[in-house]
Order: sequence, then structure tokens, then C-alpha cells
Amino acid sequence: MKTSRPILARIDPAALRRNYLHAKRLAPAAKAWAVVKADAYGHGLWRAMAGLREAADGFAVLEAETAIAMREAGIRQPILLLEGIFASRDRRAVLEYGLTAAVHCTDQLDMMLAPGPTASPLSIYLKLNTGMNRLGFSAGELPAALARLRGAAADITLMAHFAEADGARGVAWQMERFRAMTGGWRGPVSLANSASVLRHPDTHGDWVRPGIMLYGASPFADRSAAELGLEPVMSLESRIIAVQHIGAGERVGYGGTFAAEGPTRVGIVACGYADGYPRHAETGTPIAVLGRRTRTLGRVSMDMLACDLTSIPEAGIGAPVTLWGRGVAGEVPADEVASAAGTIAYELFCALAPRVPVEVGESGPG
Repeated sequence: MKTSRPILARIDPAALRRNYLHAKRLAPAAKAWAVVKADAYGHGLWRAMAGLREAADGFAVLEAETAIAMREAGIRQPILLLEGIFASRDRRAVLEYGLTAAVHCTDQLDMMLAPGPTASPLSIYLKLNTGMNRLGFSAGELPAALARLRGAAADITLMAHFAEADGARGVAWQMERFRAMTGGWRGPVSLANSASVLRHPDTHGDWVRPGIMLYGASPFADRSAAELGLEPVMSLESRIIAVQHIGAGERVGYGGTFAAEGPTRVGIVACGYADGYPRHAETGTPIAVLGRRTRTLGRVSMDMLACDLTSIPEAGIGAPVTLWGRGVAGEVPADEVASAAGTIAYELFCALAPRVPVEVGESGPG
């Protein structure tokens, strides 16, 4: 989609590939699922494929429809349905397209083991609830589930998901539960998300599941993506479309939440919450204009936001702006924007609006 409005998202598949290979280097004994759920975290599934198709050991998605489309596009690596099947009709897709399905409850197990033709063997990721308390079999339910799958000659991998791999509590308590539940299990396991890949090498097992780190954002509040060796994949860029000069006491935007302390030069940027920029980003959220960092001012509108150009006198109408990522106007980590808005980079990426045109290519200068 092309538009005359000066806003653009740029996706860098090469950076995505490098981030994936970085995850592989951190877990050298494991294979890695490239998690491309939610339209590759808002980056676009097929754009992500441009960087990952030849590199990835396998892909992890949510919907059977997505997996089918990938198979029909020639993707031959394993494809994991992270939440398994949602209806009995999805079992046919698992069998016909050679998919790997998570199984997290008895109802799903019943659907997967229903009478009828089966693959040889079924490829199942049996999910254990080790404390996340969303999905997974309990310790009491696990033996029966394993027995049924072994009776069906299924190829079984045990999986779990960490609740606090990015926090101070860490993963030791869940690893203890996992070991207690699985006893002498000698088969493959898949436990590690991005935070665990980066911080907890004892969790790597046979298959890791990097997600947000692939897209160049940090899973940690106390470590930046750059410190972790990750590159931004998405940049959101725009331009200055108006400049206002205001004096001390004058206010900017809806609700007048920003009041100038002195003479202030205000730039108006063609980007708002209808483009996916977080409405709750407060005054002071970082932004880059003409290669220099500055701040947003006031409340974000549907189609516009304001920024401080007082210290960038050369920036006028048409000056390039980087909202997040590595753009032509400079680099602004998505994690910093998200933190200022009280959210996480995952949400920024997934919220990119369909009206924003997207180009595929290398990021601009940092």
C-alpha cells in the first residue's frame, strides 16, 4: 500500500536472520523454533520468511491455517502449533501437512487420538503446567497422558513455559517442578523462551523457542537489546508536517497535558495512535529528528503527535523522524518507547496499523 502521507514502517529481514543466528549461538546444542505467531509479532509473516526461510530449524505459529499456508508456500521445516488444535477438524491439517501439535489438556488429547487415519508417528509436544497456570497437564494428569500417547506410538517432546524467566525469581522453581513431574524422562524437551535463551542456559534442552529476541527487542527491563547483541528489525518513521512556536505557559495537544516552561519550538509529526503509536506515551517519550534525540510533548492524537524541536533549530517541515527502530533520522529503541508508554515492545510491534505502508529493506543509519 502506498500513501502520500509521510509515514513508513521498514522491516529488515537480514537483521531478523542475524538475531535468529545469535539465538542459535547462545544455545549451540539445541535446535531453535523461530516463533512467528501473531503475523511474526506484527512484522508480517512473509516478510519474516525472507530472513528466516533458509536459516530456521523450524517455525512456531498458533493457527493451523497459518501452518497450511506456509506448507503450501513450500516451507518444509517442522512447524509447531504452539497451542495445539482448537477443533477436531484441525487434526486433519496436522496429519495432512505433517505438523507438530502441542497438547495441553485431555480434550485436545482426545481430539488428536480420535479414531481414523494417523500420521506415522504423530508429532506431539506435551505441555506441562509447571507454575504458569495457563495451559498444561498437572503432575497427576501427566502419567495417563503419556501412556495414551505411547500407546499411539507418538513422537513425544515435553514442553513447558516459564512465567518469570525475565525477573528476579527466575526459573529454578519451575525447573524443580518440571524435574519432579517428569522423573526419569529421557526424551526431548523444549522449555526456553527468549529470556531463558539469553539468561538461563541450563534450560536450553533440545529445542529453544526464541520469540521477541528475534525481532530485536529485549525481554528484560534491566538490559537493552543492544547490550544483548540484538538488532532492531522494525523501524517506524515519519516526517515533521508543521512547526509551532509557543511561549511559557502555553499548552500542547488535547487536555493541555504539556505546559511550556519557556519559549518552545514544537514539531508536529504525521503519526498517531491510529498508526499504532501508543496513545499513553507521555511527554518525554524518546523520538529522533534529523539524527538527534528529543522528546514527545503532550498527548498523542489519532493522526499526529508533537515533539520538542527547541534544540534542533534546523528541523523544519519535511524533516525526517524516527519513532522507533533504526531509521534515517536516528535510532530509538522500541523498548524505550514502550517503557515510556507503560507497555512492552511486543505490543508496539503487534499494534502497527494496516494503514501504515511497509517496505522491506535494510534499516537506516543508527
